[in-house]
Amino acid sequence: MAVPVIAGLGTAQPPAAAQDELWEGFFSKHFSGTTRSLAQRIFANSGVSRRQAAVNPLLEDVSDWPTERRMRRYLVEALPLGKEAVGRALTSAGLSAGDIGLFVVCSCTGYVTPGLDILLARDLGMAPDTQRMFVGHMGCYAALPGLGAAGDFVTARGRPALLLCAELTSLHIQPSSARVDTQQIVSHALFSDAAVAAVVVPGASGYALREVISVTDTSTADHMTWDVTDTGFRMGLSPKVPQVLSTHVRGLVDDLLARHGARISEVDGWAVHPGGPRILNVVERELGLPPDGLAVSRAVLDEHGNCSSPTVLLILDRLRRAAQPPDRIVMLAFGPGLTLYAALIERRD
Repeated sequence: MAVPVIAGLGTAQPPAAAQDELWEGFFSKHFSGTTRSLAQRIFANSGVSRRQAAVNPLLEDVSDWPTERRMRRYLVEALPLGKEAVGRALTSAGLSAGDIGLFVVCSCTGYVTPGLDILLARDLGMAPDTQRMFVGHMGCYAALPGLGAAGDFVTARGRPALLLCAELTSLHIQPSSARVDTQQIVSHALFSDAAVAAVVVPGASGYALREVISVTDTSTADHMTWDVTDTGFRMGLSPKVPQVLSTHVRGLVDDLLARHGARISEVDGWAVHPGGPRILNVVERELGLPPDGLAVSRAVLDEHGNCSSPTVLLILDRLRRAAQPPDRIVMLAFGPGLTLYAALIERRD
């Protein structure tokens, strides 16, 4: 059977804004009364210094837009961003769009039909028989089941597959008149926009995808939500999420590595989704990682915020471009369910 290998990655992001500028220029006026001081503390302690926004609130306030208008804008912004990421990934892998056998698109921040998968396949010149899969509402962990589906296709068919994760969280700022709670403030302080594409091919040089596994704790299904409202999508984010992760993350990682004859001490690269500083602190503690073990995850959070599904791929891209790329990487991402996903990848020359 063909070994699925990540042979190319491509990233695309809209213009950036400093966290301090976003606070002073928009969010300090968006929140009022005692909520404003709480929000200021949350923004200051978010671990984020810069974020990217396709719809920058400093230039355009969408907080009162109806969902229909936001969805129309989603397509306008997501198409060129996705096209840029896919083009870079294909170039990195040395392939053309016509070589792709399966095109997987993950996005939870917008819905249109025909979707990004169809429109991008058309615009990029993919073959008419290219299979497509759209993954929605998996949230921040969607990249890993997306990679798993791409890897399974490559193994079964011996043909290249392409994954695109594209998120525009900037479209979902909630109106100032809406019920404001700590969960909303945290989401407004963390989230960002990005698109990242990954090309998976049979048996080449790159990072071999060894396995993707998951665990879901359905008893905590209400801890992370993403509700469609008349004014965009509203995040629900319980402060208990780190506690749930602390219960499951060590067992998940140990199980994944044991099936491949490895231990945590033998992993030299960690791509952990930075849902926020507390999430990274919990993972670092439960896995017993050294102080610099999650340095790249923290750097991505600092420079790009939480971009939902593309974020773990942004971290992987930075790891693979390091002066000394790691040989064995564990990828971790978390989302609604509560669900934890893990993937093991190993470098092949």
